[in-house]
Amino acid sequence: MPAVTAPDWTVLPRVVTVPEHEDRAVATITTAPSGYEGEGFPVRRAFAGVDLRALDPFIHLDQMGEVEYAPGEPKGTPWHPHRGFETVTYMLDGVFDHADSHGGGGSITDGDTQWMTAGAGLLHIEAPPEWLVAQGGLFHGLQLWVNLPKTQKLATPRYQDLRSSEVGLATSHDAGALIRVIAGDVDGVTGPGSTHTPMAMVHASVSPGASMTIPWRADFNALVYVMSGDGTVSAARRPLRTGQLAVLGPGETITVAADPRQESRHPSLEVVILGGLPIREPVAWAGPFVMNTKAEVLAAYEDFNKGRFGQIPAQHVPHGDVGGSTPDA
Repeated sequence: MPAVTAPDWTVLPRVVTVPEHEDRAVATITTAPSGYEGEGFPVRRAFAGVDLRALDPFIHLDQMGEVEYAPGEPKGTPWHPHRGFETVTYMLDGVFDHADSHGGGGSITDGDTQWMTAGAGLLHIEAPPEWLVAQGGLFHGLQLWVNLPKTQKLATPRYQDLRSSEVGLATSHDAGALIRVIAGDVDGVTGPGSTHTPMAMVHASVSPGASMTIPWRADFNALVYVMSGDGTVSAARRPLRTGQLAVLGPGETITVAADPRQESRHPSLEVVILGGLPIREPVAWAGPFVMNTKAEVLAAYEDFNKGRFGQIPAQHVPHGDVGGSTPDA
């Protein structure tokens, strides 16, 4: 899980918290069920079984992989539509190529992020490049769906290509944890992601036996998902392990600690921490469309079926049936 790192964590900015601030307690802990997405790559459904009101402004989170593909096995998604929200694809290992009907496109690997605002609607595809399909290799990433408020549901689509070198880097008070800020702000360290909805996205690597406490906006919700490793969350040290999501209650700081012993493949506890300003609007969600009402979802299907989401770029051979409506990447 290389992502982006620094050769010497001790020279990075130290995240400082105020001792008197309230640390967020655990409201719920859930374990992500496993499934398959797109053309058959394995995922963990991190938000499965969690009340959308606790997740707001987030909708959906998949951990893609971690899987070691043999030659010929790597898989992606077919062309498919989206409307009404943003997809954030964060790559840890492997390579994913993106293209969409609005002209967005790029390739991400090892700590890069694709941030696509579907807005009014588009078609897109995410798939490993042909050379990686032939070669095989490690594949691991995350995809997050961020809701858009009613006033932005039909915004013009936008694509952001965020390089790992742009990610904000910091460390905990004793340099025991590496903090990567992809979006938002953590104690003055900012991420490159430009968001419609105020939010923060952080990937932290916590060394065995280390603990980190970071400040968190009191008006944001707070979610901690473990990509790999074993540790605890909150000052009460609630156990949290690979594939589990902790929804936290109110407060001004978030505490995560790593157990002294970790699995041999991943020397650190790897967590993604999410928070955002709740939108508090009705959610009508069906397949690849996230709107406010059922009528708006039906209108999205009608627009898609009538070809109003644009055309697949001529240089891209269709990778499958674009008429599907599964909630894929």
